[in-house]
Amino acid sequence: MRVGLIVDSACDLPYEFSRKHDLFILPVTAHIDQRTYTDVHDPVLTQEFYQSGLLQKGHHAETEAFSARQIHDLFMEKIVTQFDVAICETVTRSRSKIFDNATLAMNSVMAHYQQAREAAGRSGKFSMRVIDSKQIFAGQGLLAAHTLKLIDQKLSKNALRHEVESFTDKIHTCVIPRDLHYIRERARRRGDNSVSALVAFLGKALNITPVIFGQGAEGQPVAKTMRFDVAVEKVMNYAIGRIEAGLLTPYVSLSCGMSWTEIEELPGLNRLRDCCERHGVELLLSQMGITSSIYIGPGSLCLALGAEPHSFRDFQ
Repeated sequence: MRVGLIVDSACDLPYEFSRKHDLFILPVTAHIDQRTYTDVHDPVLTQEFYQSGLLQKGHHAETEAFSARQIHDLFMEKIVTQFDVAICETVTRSRSKIFDNATLAMNSVMAHYQQAREAAGRSGKFSMRVIDSKQIFAGQGLLAAHTLKLIDQKLSKNALRHEVESFTDKIHTCVIPRDLHYIRERARRRGDNSVSALVAFLGKALNITPVIFGQGAEGQPVAKTMRFDVAVEKVMNYAIGRIEAGLLTPYVSLSCGMSWTEIEELPGLNRLRDCCERHGVELLLSQMGITSSIYIGPGSLCLALGAEPHSFRDFQ
């Protein structure tokens, strides 16, 4: 039984990790400054995007999920013909139409897959499941890595689905938005007034950098710092402390909306690497994809890990 894993382009993972494990990327289309990007996590295209300076205009960008028809066609061509079982993990449905569109596509595929499968020379039935990851960015990447680990254990289809869905509630995410004004403008264009004008102004004028922490996409501010590097140190300290206390999966996912030179200069990164190595944890370090970097803004950071319930302050 060949099991395939599908994620969308809001899922941040190292390119080599995705390629090694044959992940299928469900694209998202980004329209920015009269240019259109189809984000499939191509590292050359992503690097071009960062170097172009377009991310500075990202609060004016529009991201568009593939339609149910487009997803149906991709599933029929790339998934039905290659796998016996497929799991599609999408960015949290509260922030995107991808889950709903993928579910519609799945229902259509399940009713019409036989002919395409026979033409590809694959025998037997095909089954598929679309799962709301309840995550964003690095959190979605962590779930994908954990799912691949479960697939290697050769669980039954039902057991695999149950384990994946249960794990979505055990992922804890830290986000450091570099520019609150950017976040507010993006939110305002979507009709979301959760970031007030005053907060955005103070963040820009006083250089306040918050740390947002929570399970999945539902985070709350847990720290307000006067400098970005101080916020990064707090997140690194949190991750190191939580690793030492124990994780539920041997991965920490860290994605950054900046150049690789800037990533390597992050304070505390080498301490985190050393801690991961001592405890047998793989650090999944990546540059944010086009989709996630547009959403959260230039210079931002997202870290995720799987653990029992705890608070951010427990590890400061």
